[in-house]
Amino acid sequence: MAPQDAVLGWDDDTTAEVYAAFTRAFPMYGATSRDLAHRAALSDADLVIDLCGGAGATAHAILERVPRDAAVLSLDSSTAMQRVGRRTLIDIRLSWITTSAENLAAHVPTASADAVVCNSAIWKTDTTAVFAAVRHILRPGGRFVFNVGGGFAGVRHPDEQSTRTGPSLNTLIHEIAARDYGYTPPPAGTSSPKLPAETIAHRLAEAGLTVLAMDVTAQHSTMAEKKAWLSIPVFARPADGFTHAQRMQILDAAYALTTPETPTITSWLVVVAQRPGGSP
Repeated sequence: MAPQDAVLGWDDDTTAEVYAAFTRAFPMYGATSRDLAHRAALSDADLVIDLCGGAGATAHAILERVPRDAAVLSLDSSTAMQRVGRRTLIDIRLSWITTSAENLAAHVPTASADAVVCNSAIWKTDTTAVFAAVRHILRPGGRFVFNVGGGFAGVRHPDEQSTRTGPSLNTLIHEIAARDYGYTPPPAGTSSPKLPAETIAHRLAEAGLTVLAMDVTAQHSTMAEKKAWLSIPVFARPADGFTHAQRMQILDAAYALTTPETPTITSWLVVVAQRPGGSP
């Protein structure tokens, strides 16, 4: 089953608007989307699925790489996110389908897709069901390309530790919340990865998909971008027991202790899998 905390809050107009504005103003989602689209080998694709596509940041990167006569389907369960996407990303090759990732096979003909691409969101799904659905709709040789945040996957790029020059913004948020609101942060090192790399590999194999690559990459950004990301309601911290206004007050206080251009690193596990029967 999908994690219970993964789907809450996404079908909200404010979240959708703030999230979409972030993808336009900061490079993280654009850069990760272009990386996934590159790995998906889309130059000759006829049909590509943007899975958990949100407001269309990844669909935009896919459209830049597919042929002019290709079709791109962006699937997401949030009507609010797709409402923003339909308004801001208009392309005759792109169709929007409001449905869950687990329901993918009901909307795509069997063995018809050249690639399925999912940026940042696969951990929110029932991966056993989704991987099986992806296998069902991919043509032989078709690729399934997705990424998982390093913390969720239990991996860390070497640059993430070597680049750090002080406490992370998340650490400062917890310290401010503890100081000003009596918040008790969870003990360090007690949380387990939501979707470990080993689990991903096992479930892909169970679904009949062959892993071509599992790479740990580093996304370089700044403290200012991190603050903007944590301003999106579904990402605001601490997670429980606070109003959004309180979270933003805590975030502002924590950010005031940093320098906007301080470099930050986000680790990603990037996975390329393939339905057997075609060329890698």
